[in-house]
Amino acid sequence: MTENPVAVVGLGLGPPCLGPEAAAAVARADVLVGGARQLAAFPDHPGRRIPIAGPLAALCDAIEEAMAGGLAVAVLADGDPLFFGIGRTLLCRFGLARLVFFPNVTAVGVAASRLGLPWQDLPAVSLHGRNDMTPLYAALVRRGLAAVYTDAVNTPAAVAARLLERGGDAFAMTVLEDLNLPGERLWRLTLPEATTLDFSPLSLLVVERTRPAEVPLTLGMADDALMRLDRVFTKIPVRAVSLAGLAPRPGDVVWDIGAGAGSVALEASLLCPGGPVFAVERDPGRHALLVENIRLTGALTVTAVRGEAPDAVADLPDPDRIFVGGGLSGRPDLLPALCRRLRPGGRLVVNCVLFGSLTTALTILRDHGLSSSLTQMQANTASLLGGDLRLAAENPVFILAAAKEPARA
Repeated sequence: MTENPVAVVGLGLGPPCLGPEAAAAVARADVLVGGARQLAAFPDHPGRRIPIAGPLAALCDAIEEAMAGGLAVAVLADGDPLFFGIGRTLLCRFGLARLVFFPNVTAVGVAASRLGLPWQDLPAVSLHGRNDMTPLYAALVRRGLAAVYTDAVNTPAAVAARLLERGGDAFAMTVLEDLNLPGERLWRLTLPEATTLDFSPLSLLVVERTRPAEVPLTLGMADDALMRLDRVFTKIPVRAVSLAGLAPRPGDVVWDIGAGAGSVALEASLLCPGGPVFAVERDPGRHALLVENIRLTGALTVTAVRGEAPDAVADLPDPDRIFVGGGLSGRPDLLPALCRRLRPGGRLVVNCVLFGSLTTALTILRDHGLSSSLTQMQANTASLLGGDLRLAAENPVFILAAAKEPARA
C-alpha cells in the first residue's frame, strides 16, 4: 500500500482562502486534523475529524495510525504552518518525505500590510506556551522592533506590564485584533495604556522603541557611563579580559554574582543574544542602581536579582557561564555551589585581588574538576599632571578562567 503524504495546509487569516492545490488536498482528505476554529471552517467536509487538543505526541500517533490505514490526512493550520506553527512538530515526527506543505499568508504579513511596514528584517516572536519573555527582550535589544504572537497568558496587557517592569517605558505597541475578521481593530498605545485594557484572544502585537536608550549599550562602555555608589566596580581593561575568558555564546544563560553596577552583566548580554543574564547583587543601594542601569541602557535581557548567592540563585536556570567579581573572602560555600550548578562544558571566571582568595579559588576549582588558567592584570590610566600626562596605576587583579568538562556522550 502506497502511503499518502500528510497535507499540511495553511488557511490564512479569517475565512479560508486556498489555492487550487491546497483546496484539492483538503477536499480529498479522509481525515481532517485541526483546532476547533479550523475544523469549523469546513462544516460540510465528510471526513473524520481529529481535534488538536492535549499533547501533540498523541495527536501525531493518531495521524500515524490513519496513514498506516491508507487514509489521506490533511492538517489545518493558521497562516503558514512552518512559521511558528505545527509544521516543526510534524517535521520532527514524520520527516519532510512524508509531508507536503501549503503555506498561506501569516498574521505578521497582514499586520505589516496594515501598518505599511516593510517586514523583511522584522523580528517575529511567539510567546505561545512560554513562561518567559527573553526572546522578545532579545529582539527588542537587537532591532528595537518586534512582532509578537500572544496567547491567553501572554496577553498584550501582560506583555506591556512585563516591559514596564524592566524599565521599558521607551517602547510603545500596536495591537492588531482579529485580523481579516469582521471585528478587526487596530490600537496604537503607550505601554501604561495597554496594561489597562482587554483584547481579543486573536491579537498580534508590534512593539517598537520610541526613543533611543539614554546610555548606548556597547562593549567597552566608559567607566563613568553607569550609575554606581563608589569606585568598586569592574573597570574597562579587566572587564574586557574577563569577558574574553567567559566567552559567552548566543543563547547562553549567564550569571553575574556580586554584579554591583552591572557593567559585566550588561556587556555580556551583547555577547549572548537570545540568552538571559541574571545579575545578582545583595546590597540594596547597588541593586537599585543596577535596576536603573538596565533601564538606562535598555538591556532588557538582564534580570536584576536582589539577594546573596548561593541562596539567591536557587530558582534560576542552571548557567552556561558564571562571572564572580569578588566577595569570595569569608564565603567558603559560594564557589563550590557555583561549580556544582555550572552546566557541563560551561565556563566560570573569578576576579580576585587578595592572594588568600586566589589560593582558595584555585583549590576549589581543582577539587571540582575544573581546569583553569590565570592572568594577572594591572592597567595604568593616563591623567594630567603639570600640563603633561602621567600614568596612574590601578590595583592588580587576578583573573581566573575555568572550564567544566563537557558531558560524556
